[in-house]
Amino acid sequence: MKLVTFRDGERVAPGALVGDHVADLSAAGKSLLEIIAKHPEPLSLETAIAAAPRLALASVQLLAPIPLPARNIFCVGKNYAAHAREFQRSGFDATSTGQDIPKAPVIFTKAPSTVIGPEVSIPGHLDPTNSVDYEGELGVVIGRGGRGISRQAALGHVFGYTIINDVTARTLQQEHKQWFLGKSIDGFCPMGPVIVTADEIADPTRLKLRTWVNGELRQDASVSDLIFDIPTLIETISRGITLMPGDVIATGTPEGVGIGFKPPKYLQSGDRVNITIEPIGTLSNAVA
Repeated sequence: MKLVTFRDGERVAPGALVGDHVADLSAAGKSLLEIIAKHPEPLSLETAIAAAPRLALASVQLLAPIPLPARNIFCVGKNYAAHAREFQRSGFDATSTGQDIPKAPVIFTKAPSTVIGPEVSIPGHLDPTNSVDYEGELGVVIGRGGRGISRQAALGHVFGYTIINDVTARTLQQEHKQWFLGKSIDGFCPMGPVIVTADEIADPTRLKLRTWVNGELRQDASVSDLIFDIPTLIETISRGITLMPGDVIATGTPEGVGIGFKPPKYLQSGDRVNITIEPIGTLSNAVA
């Protein structure tokens, strides 16, 4: 199933896509966060979806599936080998130890206020350094929470998958010698358009990620190319941090980001970024 958050006039509600309609899941919870907490096993939602009233998809606006996460988004740096080498060559990795391939997952976070939905403009003007870059990523949404989750049990804690654009102000990232400020500017995390529940993606390593900027294919990779796979990321983060229902993990970006070019191809006002991962769909955002 494909779960969404939608706006119908002044009302914001959780829903599920059913053909060219949205099933209104307001009776099941006030938000997708609440629904995920109540139904960490997605298949338990089937009865609620079947009974829910329908709205024409064309009559509503899709927002980010989780418009305001309860906590920071967990992110993973340098998690595709080709991108790790690209980042090392760029000179922007101020945290580099001289090794392009990390020996352990590089974890950082983005503030909840970064999240925007599909077709919402990325506020590039908020970056005073004019070095806005894109990073197409697979997002993992936690269903059943926990601490000390093993690799073997990790996928059983996944509620579903979405698409994330880990937008970054590269100069801020480099100047501050850490990644939080350059990646946590308001509106710098487009998310969506849906969460596809885990029962529909039995093997996430078979997913393909592609990113276009103004119609030019920039990123084209398989999730199987991750250095640290999804079970490893869940195990690593949960060793000392309790994962909660609705937590989001952005798994890393492949080669082809703007700073990988000579000179860098930063995003400009009017540019459009499309990130596609099927069966999730396409996350599309212009730059303000």
